[in-house]
Amino acid sequence: MGILYQASDPMVWAIWLFVVFALMAFNEFGRTSVWGGVALFVVAPIVFTIFVWPHTAAPGNEYGTGNWFNWAKTYSALAGCVGFMALRFVKWRGADGREHHLYEKRWALCFPPLILAINICEAVVRDIQMYTYGLWDGAVVDHVWMISGPWNIMNAIAGILNIITICGWFGIFISKDKSRDMIWPDMLWMWIIAYDLWNFAYTYNCMSDHSTYTGLALLIACTVPTFFTKRGAWLQHRAQTLALYAMFAMALPQFYTFAEIPTTHNPTAFFVVSLIALISNVALAAYQLHRIRTRKLNPLRDELYNDTKNYREVVEENR
Repeated sequence: MGILYQASDPMVWAIWLFVVFALMAFNEFGRTSVWGGVALFVVAPIVFTIFVWPHTAAPGNEYGTGNWFNWAKTYSALAGCVGFMALRFVKWRGADGREHHLYEKRWALCFPPLILAINICEAVVRDIQMYTYGLWDGAVVDHVWMISGPWNIMNAIAGILNIITICGWFGIFISKDKSRDMIWPDMLWMWIIAYDLWNFAYTYNCMSDHSTYTGLALLIACTVPTFFTKRGAWLQHRAQTLALYAMFAMALPQFYTFAEIPTTHNPTAFFVVSLIALISNVALAAYQLHRIRTRKLNPLRDELYNDTKNYREVVEENR
């Protein structure tokens, strides 16, 4: 018996590791190839929507994938992928004879923080919904074991703080290399770590026995490339890996019948995980408020970290 998860067959953990590497590999394929991105995030979803998901993710199905959250999360992640591809590649020749790009429009740069906030808000609503179920001793919901408690409210507050601390989106630009990645230099490691802790707590609270995949695997698959493959492109990595896994889980819900890694079902573990997420996001909000006040910044217009070494390194690597 572990602290967060029950001891499991090594083969199941091997499957988990394969999922992590597969997500990173497909993310790279979709990131570095325009047609790869179109195939994964436009063509495949259309085919699945028409021929697959109505059967594998129908409401009330035996695997619990037919609830509103799975459908909403899948399409919101895909919307992010398609929107980011538009920012990266859409261009036209204007009346002035010059070539113009979508990312040059300030209104277009409002899309990344908006779709990110929507995704976080979906999870906040789900955490609150889980609390209202009143499952104080634990029960099976949508074929997954869940338990309600103060951790749901704590983590909902952490999620709201995570939305409030999204900053610097008018500094988004497109990288100069062939992959033309969407670079958000003001989204530095402190926000990413606070997000990861909040999101893991959310999956632990609301997807309990599936959270090694929906939480750990997905967060590792987007965070590792952010620090070691393509810095500054965290949101792009996140949207693509989330969309890939959501499509997979909707199409093959039977996966959990042989690869599930159960939590310990220990209320203390739920409380501690959400407490860590809440503390980290409170600290982030306090730090941002300090920078805003001392540097006299407008958080809706200005970049908060453009005077830092990490910010400058990301810009130098990509512009």
